[in-house]
Amino acid sequence: MHIEHPQPLGPRWLYLHGFASGPESAKGVALAAHFARQGFHLERLNLRQPSLEHLRLSAMMRTVREAIGTERDRAVLLGSSLGGLTASRVAEADARVCALVLLAPAFQMGTQVRRNLGAEAMRRWETQGWLEVHDYAEKRPVRVDFGFIQDMEALETRAGPWPDVRVPTLVIHGRQDTTTAIEFSRDWARGKPHVRLVEVEDGHELTASLALIQSEVEAFLRPFRVSAPA
Repeated sequence: MHIEHPQPLGPRWLYLHGFASGPESAKGVALAAHFARQGFHLERLNLRQPSLEHLRLSAMMRTVREAIGTERDRAVLLGSSLGGLTASRVAEADARVCALVLLAPAFQMGTQVRRNLGAEAMRRWETQGWLEVHDYAEKRPVRVDFGFIQDMEALETRAGPWPDVRVPTLVIHGRQDTTTAIEFSRDWARGKPHVRLVEVEDGHELTASLALIQSEVEAFLRPFRVSAPA
């Protein structure tokens, strides 16, 4: 006897945290709580893959694809900084992604890291094999190996410097962001009718813009709010 399995009511909502952060990041927790009060579940993924010390964008992308589920499942991805880059890279190659919310996305992160650190610091990172950064999730210093940059730049060589995203996308970016420059979001959004860029007077963490983010995200995701409650 053939048994029909019911289709899910709507897409999963997945939150992708940023570099040196984790599932308990302030924005992720706040957005999850906001939507939980309305009966909707925002799943916060752990993208420290395979670990922060050996972080790889390719491994982060695999984690997201696995979290979406089966071929019949769909997902809305909400990503912050490196999580935003990860979300857009998954979306360009995986038709199960039906919408994106990108918060200060780290477009062309390899270029931005090289610019922010400078040539000498990049040379030291490559030569000694690691860069010490602050782990915001575990509140300690950690050494990230140079393979992180190599893996990211290898993907850009294969797929191109800009993610080719065709789904509805909301981008929120701070004009005072000194970590991931807003010019990259402006360049990426320009000429794309399916992308809405909201600029705010804020820095990279978007701490002062949380209420606006919740309002914008809620309005943007209203068409996708047929998801089953958690």
